[in-house]
Amino acid sequence: MYYNGKTVFITGASRGIGEAIALRLAKEGANIVIVAKSVKEDARLGGTIHSVADKVREAGGKALAVQCDIRDEEQILNAVQQAISIFGGIDILVNNASAISPTGTTQTETKRFDLMHDINVRGTFLVTKHCLPFLRKSANPHILTLSPPLDVSPKWLAPFIAYTTTKYSMSMMTVGWAAEFKKDGIAVNSLWPVTTIATAAVQNILGGAELVNRSRKPSILADAAHYILQQPSKECTGNLFLDEVVLKKMGINNFDDYAVSPGAALQRDLYVS
Repeated sequence: MYYNGKTVFITGASRGIGEAIALRLAKEGANIVIVAKSVKEDARLGGTIHSVADKVREAGGKALAVQCDIRDEEQILNAVQQAISIFGGIDILVNNASAISPTGTTQTETKRFDLMHDINVRGTFLVTKHCLPFLRKSANPHILTLSPPLDVSPKWLAPFIAYTTTKYSMSMMTVGWAAEFKKDGIAVNSLWPVTTIATAAVQNILGGAELVNRSRKPSILADAAHYILQQPSKECTGNLFLDEVVLKKMGINNFDDYAVSPGAALQRDLYVS
């Protein structure tokens, strides 16, 4: 198994896409560091770092659950040090944690503006910064960030400028880091879904049960991540991948099994024209 013995540090891994990636890589023998805030289950959100840790072990991987708010640099440093003390290194970083508020300027509360910038931009930057010394020691190091293709047309900037600027910042960091870390042999890529994904955010913020039924399962991103993270780090870097494009590289052209409700008309995700 490719991931046997490799350590994967995943932020926002207590549910949804982060959990799906954790379990996919655990099936291949990975050590999974589950980094998130949730230690008590919220009925509206589901999942905790401990429930995911149990599933990782059941799937065949090793798990370390670390409560961590990535807005707090000391908590990030603690999480990284725990990962190193238990597993001895970090081979892969998945920047999945993110906050969302798809609102216009006057509807965006200051605290939500700050939250999105603190998690999506500052948090992603600091987690990457503090994992970097250990990624440099890996034989095939990868950083994968859940962020969209860059399209600065008014279509995407006008409706929810605060959220869009944070997600685009994550993608710009991918492009910049790919060049900055090329000499270290560290692959830096982003991944984004073509359709909406059935997560708590889609259920609770974007569109409720109706939109969930028009979405795909998180497993499509997990399978795409599984493929990307196996690629030679010196060759596969600087890409803003879409999940369908990656799966087609894997030889998968029929995505019906990923649909929440097979046959339903799928909703394209934000930032995908």
